[in-house]
Amino acid sequence: MLRSIHSLLPSPNRRTLSILLLTSILCLLSYLLGLYIHSRPSAVVAIASAGPPSSDCPIIASPLLPPSLIFLPRHAAASSFPPLPSPLPDLSFCPSNFTDYCPCQDTTREHRFSMRSLFHRERHCPDPDERVRCRIPRPRGYRRTVPWPESRNYAWFANVPSKRLTESKKDQNWVRLEGDRLVFPGGGTSFPYGVKWYANEMAKLVPLKSGEVRTVLDIGCGVASFGGHLVDYNILTMSVAPRDVHEAQVQFALERGLPAMLGVLSTYRLPYPSRSFDMAHCARCLIKWAGHEGSYLMEIDRVLRPGGYWVLSGPPINWKNSYKGWGRTAQDLEEEQLAIESLAKRLCWKKTVEKGPIAVWRKPTNHVHCLKKSKILKSPPFCARTDPDAAWYERLKSCITLLPKVDTIDEIAGGTLAKWPKRLNAVPPRISSGTIRGVTSQTFNHDNQVWNHRISHYAAYISSIKGSRYRNIMDMNAGLGGFAAALSKYPVWVMNVVPTAKNNTLGVIYERGFIGTYMDWYVHISQLDYFWKSRTFSLPNMLIEAKIYAILFFDTSWSLKFWELMLLEMFNVRCEAFSTYPRTYDFIHADSVFSLYMDK
Repeated sequence: MLRSIHSLLPSPNRRTLSILLLTSILCLLSYLLGLYIHSRPSAVVAIASAGPPSSDCPIIASPLLPPSLIFLPRHAAASSFPPLPSPLPDLSFCPSNFTDYCPCQDTTREHRFSMRSLFHRERHCPDPDERVRCRIPRPRGYRRTVPWPESRNYAWFANVPSKRLTESKKDQNWVRLEGDRLVFPGGGTSFPYGVKWYANEMAKLVPLKSGEVRTVLDIGCGVASFGGHLVDYNILTMSVAPRDVHEAQVQFALERGLPAMLGVLSTYRLPYPSRSFDMAHCARCLIKWAGHEGSYLMEIDRVLRPGGYWVLSGPPINWKNSYKGWGRTAQDLEEEQLAIESLAKRLCWKKTVEKGPIAVWRKPTNHVHCLKKSKILKSPPFCARTDPDAAWYERLKSCITLLPKVDTIDEIAGGTLAKWPKRLNAVPPRISSGTIRGVTSQTFNHDNQVWNHRISHYAAYISSIKGSRYRNIMDMNAGLGGFAAALSKYPVWVMNVVPTAKNNTLGVIYERGFIGTYMDWYVHISQLDYFWKSRTFSLPNMLIEAKIYAILFFDTSWSLKFWELMLLEMFNVRCEAFSTYPRTYDFIHADSVFSLYMDK
C-alpha cells in the first residue's frame, strides 16, 4: 500500500530540491537579520543617545535657550498617560467662499473702518462673536505646489484661482494664465524690460553683490518678482502689500515660494524692529512719502539699518521724461519730488545717485551730525521716551527714531555688521553690547549648537527638509534664530516670529541676516483701543469712552477690588490670526509656544 501511494507522488528532481533549500536558507537569514536589528538601537537612536556634540561652552541656564529634547522612541509611553477624554466634535468645513479667508484682513469688513490713511487696509481682527469655527476648504482641483526653484516661474492656477491680475496687468507682464498654469515672466509696472534688467541696473547703484545688502523690505511688492530675482544675489526680501483691488498679489508671491506678508503703511508701525533692513525699496508703490507729516518716510528711516539704502523708482523719479505716460502734470510731479528731497535731507539722508527711473538715498551711519544740524535743517523732532523696537499695534509718530549713541563720528551706531554669509554665525551687535536681557555671546553660540544638533534629528525623521518639497517655513517662537540658521544650508526660507510676550529678540534675528515679524498668538485687547481702532464715533460709543476715561483718571474713591473687576471686564482676550492667506506655509515649527501661554 505504501508503495502504491509513493507511486502517486511526483518524483522530485534536483532543481526542485535546490529551490526549496535556497528558500529555506533565505528565510533563516531574514529571521536572524531581524533579530539582530531589533536587538540594537537604530542609527538615529544611536546618534541621539550619544548626546549633543562636544563643546567648550557649558550648558547655560537661560529662559531663551530651548530645553533639551530626547529623540529616543518611547513605544511604551502611551501606557503611562491617563485615559484620553472624549474627543471634541469634528469641525465642519466653511462655505466655499471662505477658500481665501484672512480673518484680520477680511475685505467684507473693510467698510466698517475709516478710509483715511488707508486705515481700512490695516489689521482688524474679528471680535469673539464674529469668529468662525470651521475649517478653511481647499479650492477645487488643488494640487501639491510646484517645487522650488521651478515655483519661482510658474504655479498651478487651481491653487490660486484668481484671474484679476492676469487681466488688469496683462500689458505689464506681472502674471499670465497659460492652460492650467500661472506663469510669472518677471514683468511689472516699473520693469518695462523685465525684472532681471531692473535688478542689474540697480546693482550698478547699490552694492547688491558684496554681501553688504542681505535683508530688503519691498513695499508695494506686486507678485514679488523683484524679491524673487534678488534670491540670485543671496538677498532675502520681505515683500509687503495690502489686500487691495489686486488682492491675490501676496498669495501669488507665497505660492511662488517667496517671503511675503499682508501689510500697509497706514496708522501703525510696520511689525519689524528698528535697524532691521539693509535696503528698503518702492517701485511705483504710489505712496505719498512726503505727506502725512512725513510719518511714512520716517517709518522707513526707523527700520533701515545705519548706512542702509532707500531706493525709489517710478513717480515722481525721472518725471521730466515720464510725466506724460503717468497722466500727471509736470508741475505736480516736480513738486512731489522736491518735497521728498527736502524731507530726506531733513532726515539727514544723503542722495547718492539718480539714474533713469531709479533714485537712491543712504541713511547716515550715526546721528552725530544730524543732532548738531537739526535746527538748521528744520528737522522733525527726535522721538522721546519711545521704544524704537516696539512695533505691535504701535502708532506711527512724526519723529525721527534716534540711533544708539556713538563716541566718534566714524563709528556705526548699534555696531558693525559682518557681510553675508559671515553675518550668519557672527555674534550680533545687540548681543555683544548687552542690550538683550539674559543673552550673552556664550548663550548665543550654545543656542546655535543646540539647533544644529536638533536639525540633524529633524532631517533624519523628516527627509523632505533636505529636498524641494518644503520651501515656506514658519517658526512660531524664533528666539535667537537658531532654527533658521541651522536650516540655512537647505533650499528653504523661514519666517521668524517673535511673540510680543517674550524677550524681544527679533532685532538679533535681523542682524543675523534673516527676516521675521512680531506676533502675539494670544492677546489682550483693551476696549479703549477697540473704540479708537474702529473709529466708530457714534454718540453711545463716545459716551461709554468718556465714562471709562472719567473713572480711570479722575475717580479715586473706589476700592481696589472694584478697580480689578472693572479692568477684567474692560479687557477682551482673544487669539489673532497671522497676516497671510490660507495654505501658504509648508512647514510650521512650534518650540515652547504653548509654554508661553500656559496659564492663559
